[in-house]
Amino acid sequence: MEIKYFQDSDTLLVNFIDKEIVETRDINENTLIELDSDGNLVSMTIEHAKKQANMEDFSYRQVIKNQAHEDLAPNIVELSRS
Repeated sequence: MEIKYFQDSDTLLVNFIDKEIVETRDINENTLIELDSDGNLVSMTIEHAKKQANMEDFSYRQVIKNQAHEDLAPNIVELSRS
């Protein structure tokens, strides 16, 4: 997955998979999704991203299953951009 923010146009592009885009759908006037030939989500584009998403407080969480102690809360890896 790759996330790009274009400051000059205030556009956020999230690429989920590297596949050919065959269809683009408007979700609303500022959000587009791009699909592959099987209808799977390839990417999402958000125009006016600062108004549509909290661009100043971006974080990413990956929940990792703890195999040794499955009954305990999972480990969480978090990256934040300040």
